Parts: sequence; C-alpha cells; structure tokens
Amino acid sequence: MTQLADAADLGFEPDRLNRIGTFLDERYIDSGRLPGLDVLVARDGKPVYRHTSGLARADGRPMTQDTIFRIASMTKPLTSVAFMMLVEEGRVALDDPVTDVVPEFAALGVYTGGGGETDFFPPRLARPMRMIDLISHQSGLTYGIQNRTNVDAAYRKGRLDGHPALPGNDHFVMELAQVPLEFEPGDGWNYSVGTDVLGVIVARLSGMSLGEFFRTRIFEPLGMVDTAFHCPDDKAHRLSDAWAYQPGKPPQLFDPAETSGTRRVPRFESGGGGLLSTTADYNRFCRMLVGGGAANGTRLISPKTLQLMTANHLPGGADLTQVSRALFSEAHNAGAGFGLGFGMTIDPARALVPGSAGEFYWGGIFSTAFFVDPIENIHAVFMTQLYPSSVYPIRRQLKTLIYSALATSRA
Repeated sequence: MTQLADAADLGFEPDRLNRIGTFLDERYIDSGRLPGLDVLVARDGKPVYRHTSGLARADGRPMTQDTIFRIASMTKPLTSVAFMMLVEEGRVALDDPVTDVVPEFAALGVYTGGGGETDFFPPRLARPMRMIDLISHQSGLTYGIQNRTNVDAAYRKGRLDGHPALPGNDHFVMELAQVPLEFEPGDGWNYSVGTDVLGVIVARLSGMSLGEFFRTRIFEPLGMVDTAFHCPDDKAHRLSDAWAYQPGKPPQLFDPAETSGTRRVPRFESGGGGLLSTTADYNRFCRMLVGGGAANGTRLISPKTLQLMTANHLPGGADLTQVSRALFSEAHNAGAGFGLGFGMTIDPARALVPGSAGEFYWGGIFSTAFFVDPIENIHAVFMTQLYPSSVYPIRRQLKTLIYSALATSRA
C-alpha cells in the first residue's frame, strides 16, 4: 500500500483531493465507461492521494495497487531519457545525422505519390535526418495507426508501428527505410515511430538491448521492479486485461491477460510503446523527473539536460495546432508544445485547463497518462486499460480536479 504524506502539509485541501475518486467512480466506473483505474498524486515527490477502483479483469478480479498495465507510448519518455543519458556521455549529439548510427537511412526519400494498390512513385531524396528530428517527432516518419495516407498503409502492411513480432532492430530499420517519409525532416510535426528508431540507436550505441539498458541504467537505480517489455509468469496474475471502446456499449474485452502477447518475450523491443509497468513504478520515474533528473541517490540526467528536454522545440515557438500533421497523438494541441520526448504546456490559458507553463506530460493509447509540474512540484500518474486514448476527456478532467485541490501555489 502507498504511504501517503499529509496532504495539507504539502499545500492541498484533503476534502478537495477526495473529490477525485468520487468523480472518477461516478463518471467512469459506476457508469461502465471504464472497467478499472488507478491514480496517484504527489508533491515534492511524496504521494498525497491514491485512488484505486473497479476491475482489472473481466472475470471480476479487482484493480489493485500492484496491477500491471500496458503503458504503450508512456514508454517514449523513458527511451528519450535513455538517449539523453548517452548524449551526456558524449556518445551522440542531438544535431548528429541519424545515419551515423542507422546507415540504413542513407537514401531516405520524401513521398511524391503512389502507394496503396500501386508502387510508390520514386521519392524525392530527403535532407539528412538528425537525432533531434527523431526525439521531437519532426522526422517525417509516421504511424500506420493514423490511417491517413498511403504511407500509413505501408506501415500497417509491414507492421512497422513497433510490433513485438518484428524480427529485431535491424529488420525494423531496414523495412522502414523502404517507405517514403511524409515530409522533409524538420518541416513539420507528426506523431511517429521515431522513438522506436531512437530505441534502436540506444541499443547500438550502448552495445546492449534496449531492455537491458533500461534495466541496468534506469529501472534498477530507481527501484522500478515491475517495468519490462513482457510480463513474466510469476507476475501474470497481476496483469490487467485490456478493453476496447464501443460507442453506446460497454467496453469490449480486447486483450485478455491470460492469453496476452505481453506474456511473451518480444522479438522487437519497442522504444515507442512496448513497456508494461505499474503506477508505483511510473511514480518512481516521475520522482526522478521532479528531482531534476535524480532520485534514490542516483542521478540519471542533469537538471540542465532535463530543462532542454522539457523546453518547446517546435519551430518558432509554435504550438501543435500550428505544425502538427497527426490525427492521433497523446496531446490536446491548443497551448501545447513538444520537447524531447515530452509534450509540454506553453500556455494554460490556451489549453483551457489549470496548470503551469512548462509542465510536461505524455500518455499511452490504453488511456494511461502522467504529468509533471516543475513549478508547483506536482506530479500525477493515471492508469487504466481502455483503447483508444482519445475517447474521453478524462486526462483534462483529472488535471482540473488536482489543481482545484491545490491550496498553496508556488508560482
């Protein structure tokens, strides 16, 4: 069980914090919109509120504080931190060409036509892609799941959205190199498999698998004991089912825990979306972020590196409404910028949700989410398992409830 600090001592009104669970249960659990959920709120790295309710499995097994979840794209911040650890060690730089580590990308081209039922037209040779283009989603790569273009269709056909059955890193980047880019690197923002490529780069530079790098360099130092690319047999009883949204109907069982592919060791370790984790483990990762890159007496990255990661890297200080070409992402675009692996808030007034300029966050396609507010030193982790993530405004509602309980601001 999570040990909670005194919420009042840390500037919250306890009665208002308790409205979080009441709202979530009445709006989402009792109504059947979500089978189960788990939320943790903390300040100064200390948990002040925890609410766990509903079901982890269709067989009636309850959600518990140690339930294991598919965190999907909440893997991306971890991969981005891993990459920036190598930047700090001088092994790579943000302005390095990607071909320094992924020579398979030497002849990447930009889409000019074709695809679908025909071959792609000969692509136009692209300008060199840089590491920063990958980590900031400005590479011209895409996601097949967006279902917008013939390029997306080629990703779906090749299972290039980080599928665990891909035959490994080399196969992934070789196949990716055969598909045209959506646009010139640096010319736009498109949510993409760029972080999966970044994971390949971490593996190649470190000489170990991405999973091994995570385990030895991030998970063990932070005490993240339940985060991995698959769920081992001795923890399988804690793995949640996953459900899919059905309009006007109860959620449909989507990926039963008993037969889930997440029980198997993947052939491809997806740096963009492959990890499983728990609320407690992701809270440990957030504590490191709140601590300026350090927790448990271990520093992963420096405060200045984290500041660079959580600054807005969109061209001209733009927000995502101005440059995003993606239909699917984990961000509400108004007032939102993007850094190096994190979405970040430029202007809470434009976002229309309480918060702080400079807070950073991300989520996963199974509706999981987290945010870190470095001004107020607040962070929160929200876990559930409903696909896709864009169905309900629960992330915005949760933020509103958290900030409404804040009695003492440090801004």
